[in-house]
Amino acid sequence: MGKEKLLERARDELFSHINRCGVINAVEGDQRQWMDETIDYIRERYPDLSEVDLSGLHEIGTRFCQPAISRKGESTFNTLDDASVA
Repeated sequence: MGKEKLLERARDELFSHINRCGVINAVEGDQRQWMDETIDYIRERYPDLSEVDLSGLHEIGTRFCQPAISRKGESTFNTLDDASVA
């Protein structure tokens, strides 16, 4: 199997693990630990991948776990109750 195909397979497996394990909803520290352990697992499963490949998988997996829109702050949109009536 070619290296590109192997890397794609490992990436798809990583995304599958992320979706199945619910790590997206975990706190950042738990996500980091989970990702480190999962990349170690992928390292064992795909011994032909280089450290650069594994580092790239770690980075893309970490980004995949982050929400596109942060929900930490409060909304700045006005509700109907806040709107002034003319």
